[in-house]
Amino acid sequence: MFSINIYLRLGLIILCLGGGVVLTSLYGFWYAFPFFLTGIILLVGYILFGTVQSAAKMMQTMDIAGAEKRMKLTVSPRLLYSANRAYFYMLKGTIAQHKKDTDESEFYFQKAKETKLPTDNEKAMVNIQLANMQANRGNWTMAKQLYREVKGMQVTEPQIKEQVEEFGKVIKNSGNIKAAQSGRFRGAMNQQSKKRRRPRMR
Repeated sequence: MFSINIYLRLGLIILCLGGGVVLTSLYGFWYAFPFFLTGIILLVGYILFGTVQSAAKMMQTMDIAGAEKRMKLTVSPRLLYSANRAYFYMLKGTIAQHKKDTDESEFYFQKAKETKLPTDNEKAMVNIQLANMQANRGNWTMAKQLYREVKGMQVTEPQIKEQVEEFGKVIKNSGNIKAAQSGRFRGAMNQQSKKRRRPRMR
């Protein structure tokens, strides 16, 4: 998809709208109309599509800091076209994952899920991310529910299909994982008990 560099776009918006004002004052509105029209089209595109596409390209090259900085140039996610708004939240969730902020990541992936995602591929990817988070917390009931939703989707992207299959194996092995998690918890409690010293008798 063709896209204009965000800084070039902002420069053109200022140039076209500013030039339109100058031409209107010198020669009249109709001389300035093409400048106003171009500037408005660029501005509307910027507001509706934001910086999601360029930020996604940065994520592909693992430029996490650059992608986060580029996302901040979006005017407001509420004003974005619905599909781009969903992608915005997905990118924010992915960035939070890289920063090891699970709560923020879950917040944004949940917002993406609540937004109109364009295809089942994106819906499945978001569900699997959320299901993984629930599984890591030991909430297997919610993890399985999210996984069941994915099984009813038409997933065509090979990489996402692979993620779904891998998580299916995790679900099948959830009993053993629960036991391991429970064992670690009991072990930690025993360690804490051993560390407590009885008070000296006087």
